[in-house]
Amino acid sequence: MGRWHIERNLQNADWKRMKEIYESVGWVKHTEEIIQRVFQASNIVALAFSEGRLVGFGRALSDGVFNAAIYDVVVHRDDQGRGIGKAIVEDLLAQLEAVSCVHLISTTGNEPFYMQTGFRKAKTALARYQSAELATQYLEGGNNIEHSPRNGR
Repeated sequence: MGRWHIERNLQNADWKRMKEIYESVGWVKHTEEIIQRVFQASNIVALAFSEGRLVGFGRALSDGVFNAAIYDVVVHRDDQGRGIGKAIVEDLLAQLEAVSCVHLISTTGNEPFYMQTGFRKAKTALARYQSAELATQYLEGGNNIEHSPRNGR
């Protein structure tokens, strides 16, 4: 089974391997270029390695004071159930300990996993998806949302 550790930087990031990890859980639309772009734009990262091999990761964006959002906590399907995902979330939260509110949108069915790390459903959380497919999956009322013009006219 082997031990694993978490690194808080992208020095040992392997974009090809990260794509494989995304694909192992059914996230097949991410290219290596997009993965590299979103992780390099994130100011908080956690990469999990087991016996020198990347097995999972997570990232967050934060203003460093009030708000943060955790994204893309993914562990390779073959390495799930070892506590790696929980450790990634806990590491991200430790890096965000000075922030007063940490947001997270779970993929469908994974809510209990995040709830065991202290997340709770928010009373006033709102989201807006540009993709009708994502809106149907994640928003109450599906994609029957009329977007107002961005300039307010």
